[in-house]
Amino acid sequence: MMEALRGQSTRLRGLAVVSLQILMVAAAYLVAAKLGLRQELVRGQVTPLWPPTGIALACLLLLGLRIWPGITLGAFLVNVAIGPTAFAVVMISVGNTLAPVCAYLLLTHVGFRLTLDRLRDALALVFLGALVGMLVSATIGAGALVLSGALEPANFWPTWSVWWTGDAMGVLVCTPLLLVIRHTYRSLPGVTLSRWVEAVALLVSITVVTVMATSSSINLLFLVFPFLIWAALRFELVGAVVCELLVTTIAILSAAHGSGPFAEHDLFTNMVTLQAFNGSAALTALLLAAIIAERNHAHKNIRQVCDRLTEVMSRIERGQGLDQSSPPQGETAQEIRRILGRSPRPTTRADGER
Repeated sequence: MMEALRGQSTRLRGLAVVSLQILMVAAAYLVAAKLGLRQELVRGQVTPLWPPTGIALACLLLLGLRIWPGITLGAFLVNVAIGPTAFAVVMISVGNTLAPVCAYLLLTHVGFRLTLDRLRDALALVFLGALVGMLVSATIGAGALVLSGALEPANFWPTWSVWWTGDAMGVLVCTPLLLVIRHTYRSLPGVTLSRWVEAVALLVSITVVTVMATSSSINLLFLVFPFLIWAALRFELVGAVVCELLVTTIAILSAAHGSGPFAEHDLFTNMVTLQAFNGSAALTALLLAAIIAERNHAHKNIRQVCDRLTEVMSRIERGQGLDQSSPPQGETAQEIRRILGRSPRPTTRADGER
């Protein structure tokens, strides 16, 4: 009887935790959507950066598939106030849920690692999570607007392209940031003063250069890339994603106000320029940071193997005097093979044996 009561209490506690997570995801989606809609370009619904998609995918990766109702609830609350018809609201909410879910399933299938410390993880997030997964929301959303009569059929592809790139940029900018925050906030107290000074200098420099590049009538957007490389080389993923978010936000604000390289151009031209720049910046920062992290991880493993081999060789040298406390040669050979990650070769017959 007591065991049954404890089991029921555990199930209720688990259900309460999941319900709270769903509500928190819906609230985060709603807040992020309000921020994203400040820069809408098409019918008050389509933006060049849609943060809720990146937040939704990050929540799925961190909490699991069970929180998908929170994404649906958040998407519905956002669109119910701006959607043209009930049909469009429901379809857009479904599309906004299916896109991150599909991206999550694709990433899980290829063994995506949340630390993003391998090049394959960065490539999977870019191509499977952002470019492929977001095809679902763009197609369903733009199609729903056309079917509801809120959008002319001739404007389907322009709207689809803006929707797709906006959702993809949300994944490229917001998802890595949330994953990095989860894995790095514990190590912040151990950062030295010189590293903090360099980080502040990087943030100030990239902010000044990006503002200058997006305010000048001359196209100087390429000046941002050396600073993104600096961030990836010196601060790996955490520096890359923070600088990427900063650069992307400033560029979007400039494009929305039609200033700098985005002045005196039509919407399509500005969208192509903006998304080409944002995509290039995101790919440069994310992929380079993953390469650097993977290289540093390999160097760390090599150092550990060398240290362990040195210890084993020292033990062998100490055993030259036939010290009985030293391991036998067979055990030492097995330990060396284990360190090197090799299994012993099978015994073969000598030449001439039958």
